[in-house]
Amino acid sequence: MLSAPDGRVVVTTDLLIEGRHFRRDWSSGYDIGRKAAAQNLSDITAMGAVPTGIVVGLGLPSDAALTWLDDLTDGFRDECDLVGASVAGGDITRCDLVVIGVTALGDLGGRAPVTRSGARPGDLVAVAGRLGHAAAGLALLREGRDGPAELIEAHRRPAPPYACGIEAATFGATSMLDVSDGLLQDLGHVAKASGVALVLDPEAFVIPPPIADAARQLGADPLEWVLSGGEDHALAATFPVHARLSPAWTVVGHVIEGEGVQVKGVSLVRGGWDHFHE
Repeated sequence: MLSAPDGRVVVTTDLLIEGRHFRRDWSSGYDIGRKAAAQNLSDITAMGAVPTGIVVGLGLPSDAALTWLDDLTDGFRDECDLVGASVAGGDITRCDLVVIGVTALGDLGGRAPVTRSGARPGDLVAVAGRLGHAAAGLALLREGRDGPAELIEAHRRPAPPYACGIEAATFGATSMLDVSDGLLQDLGHVAKASGVALVLDPEAFVIPPPIADAARQLGADPLEWVLSGGEDHALAATFPVHARLSPAWTVVGHVIEGEGVQVKGVSLVRGGWDHFHE
């Protein structure tokens, strides 16, 4: 039983399947536990709520060792500890692959929820947290590379900017979500829900040296990773033009009348992760 002091509960759920969302030969049980919890806790903070707990549904094959399961649950616990949440319970069954279903709950603390539908023409578009790191790390792993290590680690274990969710709500964010499927694709949800267009400035995105290094190794465009790569669980939000933002937030564009997401002077082949075509 979880208390709900606000009288409202924010809830989200996500499903991770071995071979599609993670590989046991690439990530430890601990990393997978941290990742599974993080992507749900981030969704809660993206509504301006405080995570209170998670419940976990777990399918395990017969070759999953007890020590691996201990590591997985340690990962759940330690990621929840970062936001003061707890693992409230769940269920377990036998399965051919590792399947993890996490449901997270949160409390708004009396604040209005920040949804995807409040962006208005004239608003600023800003992001907090890492972009492109997990996508670059996945590309490196697929090519059998072992570095830059921080990018591979970013794929294994995201680092959502949890504190920025409530911060954005107090700054007057008009819309917000976490970046799970790629910035362009996820901002497309904001554009559609709000009935507006979002224009991004590619020069506002600084390419970190590790991503630039990985792009040189693989002959890739680093901006593609930043704009279209998922699983970093950064936060993207829109704010009134005169909002005073902390240094954790970087303004990367603005909202206009219209529809969809535009990037000034850039033509991109894809907009992000598609669960049914990848």
